[in-house]
Amino acid sequence: MTLDDLARTIAARAAADPSSSWTAKLLAKGPEKCAEKFGEEAIEAIIEAIRGDRERLASEAADVLFHLLVMLQSRGVTLAEVMAELARRQGTSGLAEKSSRPRE
Repeated sequence: MTLDDLARTIAARAAADPSSSWTAKLLAKGPEKCAEKFGEEAIEAIIEAIRGDRERLASEAADVLFHLLVMLQSRGVTLAEVMAELARRQGTSGLAEKSSRPRE
Protein backbone atom coordinates (compact mmCIF):
# COMPACT_ATOMS: atom_id res chain seq x y z
CA MET A 1 0.00 0.00 0.00
CA THR A 2 1.28 3.47 -0.84
CA LEU A 3 0.48 6.72 0.94
CA ASP A 4 -1.61 7.66 -2.09
CA ASP A 5 -3.64 4.45 -1.64
CA LEU A 6 -4.10 5.17 2.03
CA ALA A 7 -5.13 8.78 1.38
CA ARG A 8 -7.74 7.59 -1.16
CA THR A 9 -9.08 5.04 1.34
CA ILE A 10 -9.36 7.70 4.03
CA ALA A 11 -11.13 10.07 1.63
CA ALA A 12 -13.59 7.33 0.67
CA ARG A 13 -14.29 6.42 4.28
CA ALA A 14 -14.92 10.05 5.19
CA ALA A 15 -18.42 9.61 3.75
CA ALA A 16 -19.04 6.31 5.53
CA ASP A 17 -21.32 5.76 8.49
CA PRO A 18 -19.32 6.59 11.65
CA SER A 19 -20.76 3.51 13.34
CA SER A 20 -19.12 1.29 10.72
CA SER A 21 -15.76 3.01 10.19
CA TRP A 22 -13.07 4.15 12.64
CA THR A 23 -11.93 6.74 10.09
CA ALA A 24 -15.43 8.13 9.62
CA LYS A 25 -15.97 8.15 13.38
CA LEU A 26 -12.76 10.09 13.97
CA LEU A 27 -13.51 12.57 11.16
CA ALA A 28 -17.04 13.09 12.53
CA LYS A 29 -15.48 14.29 15.79
CA GLY A 30 -13.84 17.18 13.92
CA PRO A 31 -10.38 18.48 13.10
CA GLU A 32 -9.45 19.13 16.71
CA LYS A 33 -9.96 15.47 17.68
CA CYS A 34 -8.09 14.35 14.56
CA ALA A 35 -5.17 16.60 15.52
CA GLU A 36 -5.25 15.33 19.10
CA LYS A 37 -5.11 11.72 17.90
CA PHE A 38 -2.22 12.53 15.54
CA GLY A 39 -0.34 14.08 18.46
CA GLU A 40 -0.93 11.02 20.65
CA GLU A 41 0.42 8.73 17.94
CA ALA A 42 3.44 10.98 17.37
CA ILE A 43 4.29 10.82 21.07
CA GLU A 44 3.99 7.03 21.02
CA ALA A 45 6.39 6.91 18.05
CA ILE A 46 8.85 9.15 19.90
CA ILE A 47 8.75 6.83 22.91
CA GLU A 48 9.50 3.79 20.74
CA ALA A 49 12.31 5.65 18.96
CA ILE A 50 13.90 6.38 22.32
CA ARG A 51 13.43 2.80 23.50
CA GLY A 52 15.01 1.49 20.33
CA ASP A 53 12.37 -1.15 19.58
CA ARG A 54 12.43 -1.23 15.78
CA GLU A 55 9.28 -3.33 15.39
CA ARG A 56 7.23 -1.14 17.74
CA LEU A 57 8.63 2.00 16.12
CA ALA A 58 7.55 0.76 12.67
CA SER A 59 4.08 0.05 14.04
CA GLU A 60 3.78 3.45 15.69
CA ALA A 61 5.16 5.17 12.57
CA ALA A 62 2.38 3.52 10.56
CA ASP A 63 -0.14 4.92 13.05
CA VAL A 64 1.46 8.37 12.72
CA LEU A 65 1.18 8.31 8.93
CA PHE A 66 -2.42 7.12 9.06
CA HIS A 67 -3.46 9.77 11.57
CA LEU A 68 -1.55 12.49 9.73
CA LEU A 69 -3.59 11.70 6.62
CA VAL A 70 -6.81 11.67 8.65
CA MET A 71 -5.91 15.06 10.13
CA LEU A 72 -5.18 16.45 6.66
CA GLN A 73 -8.50 15.06 5.40
CA SER A 74 -10.30 16.76 8.28
CA ARG A 75 -9.06 20.13 7.01
CA GLY A 76 -9.38 19.40 3.30
CA VAL A 77 -5.63 19.30 2.68
CA THR A 78 -4.62 16.66 0.16
CA LEU A 79 -1.55 14.49 0.15
CA ALA A 80 -0.82 15.99 -3.29
CA GLU A 81 -0.59 19.44 -1.69
CA VAL A 82 1.88 18.14 0.90
CA MET A 83 3.94 16.41 -1.79
CA ALA A 84 3.95 19.61 -3.88
CA GLU A 85 5.34 21.49 -0.88
CA LEU A 86 8.05 18.87 -0.45
CA ALA A 87 8.87 19.12 -4.17
CA ARG A 88 9.11 22.91 -3.84
CA ARG A 89 11.64 22.48 -1.05
CA GLN A 90 13.70 19.87 -2.90
CA GLY A 91 17.24 21.01 -3.52
CA THR A 92 17.03 23.64 -0.80
CA SER A 93 19.13 23.29 2.30
CA GLY A 94 17.00 22.59 5.35
CA LEU A 95 18.72 25.44 7.13
CA ALA A 96 18.05 27.85 4.26
CA GLU A 97 14.42 26.73 3.99
CA LYS A 98 13.84 27.16 7.70
CA SER A 99 15.41 30.62 7.77
CA SER A 100 13.18 31.73 4.87
CA ARG A 101 9.98 31.05 6.83
CA PRO A 102 8.17 34.04 8.28
CA ARG A 103 8.85 34.56 11.95
CA GLU A 104 5.89 33.95 14.24
